[in-house]
Amino acid sequence: MSGPTREAVLAVLKGIEAPGGGDIVSAGLVRALSVEDGTARFVMEIAPAQATAMQPVRDAAEAAMAAMPGMTRATVLLTAHSDKAPPDLKPARPAAPTGPQPVAGVDRILAVASGKGGVGKSTLSANLAVALAAEGRRVGLLDADVYGPSQPRMLGVSGRPQSPDGKTILPLRNHGVTMMSMGLMTNEDQAVVWRGPMLMGALQQMMNQVQWGALDVLLVDLPPGTGDVQMTLGQKFAVYGAIVISTPQDVALLDARKGIDMFRQMGVPVVGMVENMSTHICSECGHEEHIFGHGGVAAEAEKLGVPLLAEIPLHLSIRVAADGGAPVVASKPGSPQAEAFRALARRLVADGHA
Repeated sequence: MSGPTREAVLAVLKGIEAPGGGDIVSAGLVRALSVEDGTARFVMEIAPAQATAMQPVRDAAEAAMAAMPGMTRATVLLTAHSDKAPPDLKPARPAAPTGPQPVAGVDRILAVASGKGGVGKSTLSANLAVALAAEGRRVGLLDADVYGPSQPRMLGVSGRPQSPDGKTILPLRNHGVTMMSMGLMTNEDQAVVWRGPMLMGALQQMMNQVQWGALDVLLVDLPPGTGDVQMTLGQKFAVYGAIVISTPQDVALLDARKGIDMFRQMGVPVVGMVENMSTHICSECGHEEHIFGHGGVAAEAEKLGVPLLAEIPLHLSIRVAADGGAPVVASKPGSPQAEAFRALARRLVADGHA
């Protein structure tokens, strides 16, 4: 890895004065900062009325980063957010029960699920969405993990979605992916304290009231487990299929089986399983180690009669890229880690699933 470190860039940015006093870092104007291999980028989220005043600040920040030794590219984006309150996603009076319905403009819905948390489902969802877009597909990503929405950070998206008529919600877009998340409706450190009916209402509104446009596939990043959000998705919407993510160890596979059984009970086909954190190769010596075991997902998939779609490695660059707002498929195209996700995307397209 070459070029300045993230800490060095932050130190330089602390020398840029914010209009209201202090520096732009302390003022909270530096969002989604990504620093890697001589490239630095971040977003400055401002009010629309500040656009003219903030342009010189943006230029100064970009110039300061570009002047750093080893820096090859520096980019600062200005994002204007509205002062209007975000659309109210609290559910209205429940409508009469109906069968699963399609979403306007969406060809097919793919649920990305896991039986338990911590297996890398959201990271895989973000990379798969970017990989499918790279294959020429029109892709949407709904972050339905209401209690732990992470897609805004992973895709480098910030700002409040707009609602021109108070009903239709305009999604945000980055890396070729149209995205909506509850994380865009709340502050980053604000907890969503909702019971089941509110969760179900929010999911239905994000599916039906977001202006998704024409999509080949809408990926729905589900929360872990077999709860209200999963049941609402399967009962209310025509889900084409589900992709179940698991790590190889027995504890994760126990919960993955329950997730697959849930989808089968709801009549949602399981497209296949993905073994995440499959293997780790030491960056120093090249030794390959199966930290969580190996082959457990392949054996489980065969036992359950579903395809094993991919084996994704455990690698530091995947985590660093996700934290930096540019999934490894976008930030390190051509790397072995990116190719693992691209191969998964190509298989889904070739099999007619995406």
